[in-house]
Amino acid sequence: MDFRCRWSPQGTEKDRTVDEPSEKEIRSWAATPGVLALLLMVTIGSASGHAQAVSTATTSLTAAPMTQADKAAMADQVRREYLHAWNGYRKYAWGHDALKPLSHEPFDWYSHSLLMTPVDGLDTMVLMGLKPQADEARKLIDTQLNFNQDMYVKDFEITIRLMGGLLSSYELTGDKRLLALAEDLGTRMLPMFNSPTGMPYEYVNLRTGAVRGVNSNPAEVGSMLIEYGVLARLTGKPIYYDKAKRAVVALYQRQSAIGLVGSGINVETDQWTDKTAGIQGGIDSYYEYLLKAAILFHDPDCERMWRHSLVAINKYLADQRPNGLWYGQADMNTGARTTTYYGALDAFFPAVLALSNDVDRAARLQNSSYAMWNLAGVEPDQLNYVTMTITNPEYPLRPEIIESTYYLYTYTHDPKYLAMGKTYLEALMKYCRTNDGYAALADVRSKKKSDAMESYFFAETLKYLYLLYAPPSTLNFKSVIFNTEAHPMQRSFIVAAGIPKKGK
Repeated sequence: MDFRCRWSPQGTEKDRTVDEPSEKEIRSWAATPGVLALLLMVTIGSASGHAQAVSTATTSLTAAPMTQADKAAMADQVRREYLHAWNGYRKYAWGHDALKPLSHEPFDWYSHSLLMTPVDGLDTMVLMGLKPQADEARKLIDTQLNFNQDMYVKDFEITIRLMGGLLSSYELTGDKRLLALAEDLGTRMLPMFNSPTGMPYEYVNLRTGAVRGVNSNPAEVGSMLIEYGVLARLTGKPIYYDKAKRAVVALYQRQSAIGLVGSGINVETDQWTDKTAGIQGGIDSYYEYLLKAAILFHDPDCERMWRHSLVAINKYLADQRPNGLWYGQADMNTGARTTTYYGALDAFFPAVLALSNDVDRAARLQNSSYAMWNLAGVEPDQLNYVTMTITNPEYPLRPEIIESTYYLYTYTHDPKYLAMGKTYLEALMKYCRTNDGYAALADVRSKKKSDAMESYFFAETLKYLYLLYAPPSTLNFKSVIFNTEAHPMQRSFIVAAGIPKKGK
């Protein structure tokens, strides 16, 4: 089968395979006429280990429109919070990957800093109009970032954070040094694709090209095509696109007979090591990139793979319950439900559904995500959506629920999504803000902080919050596709010789 990229004018259509809620179920959710409230029986474990049932209702899912002045004030507040966190990094961790906001110590992922926070956060500064800070960060990157290091790095994180950040910032600023760094990184990372299956190894040595780590997952295998495709487009070198595309196709061809993928796969033997299907972390961005690559590169193969995957996702993973629509886990071969977990990482899926033209289903799932957030005032990393009990109480400053809120507001202009964003920002400022940054939460129930401020807080969490309220002219949503780290890539409209070209 020919999997080369070809232009296709066709867009994706929504697939619906889960039954709509019954009239009885809808009545059972309605708290007052015209206001949809989710009545949740929440079981919360007490300190002694006993459980108690608590009846709660989510905040009304209707809201009055925000004035332009109100939205401008919200955008300005997000901008100030970005500066607050950035100034903390600049003061205590300049030149390092990240700041530990409680101890005020720098943190590096590896033996040598890769400037994770400056690279990941640069395009957000550009979009926010923080020119002095952006110029200073760009100078640091241009002069200090050096990939010629004898160390193994993680394929997935380095691709989405560093390559994604360098490419988007190049497209926003025109700084050719950023593109040169992205190409240098891409060249050094290419050996990771040299497995018998074409699926990438987990780690690659930036200097020697040596690889290791045969046990991977769909997200790590399938979340390279946007970055390597854009690199191919900007450099005119198809090898980047070809390698990443081969990996995606190899994974897709190993899906089960019913169209699902598992949570773990050996990239050398192509054997599944974990047959749990879902949309959770470890699988999530594989599905996301099928759709986004179809749009960004007009790739009919990716469109077909996305369409077929979505049918299975909605048939076997979607789970309509009295308290809302959720997506759980199933056996990849039988489709039988295995667990009923949903979490902060799963909350990306409303954005993907909206992008694939199923705004109705996206909105229903977003209501469930919002109920998850309000369960403890900040979303947990995971809960059991049947019992509404928290199974992982951490909150590492994740952005996905905000991402979906931004997408849904963009598509619907419903002010309730602006109100949701206000809820998120106020909670972040109340529970996560420190004197010199923002800290993750070790437990959303107690609000105990942990000493971490990931670079994606700058790249994603605050970017999506800002774009939710900023004027649409800040970034033309229809002209970009975001990678899974919220780095906007310009959409292409010309395809030649199998390489996606940038439109003129």
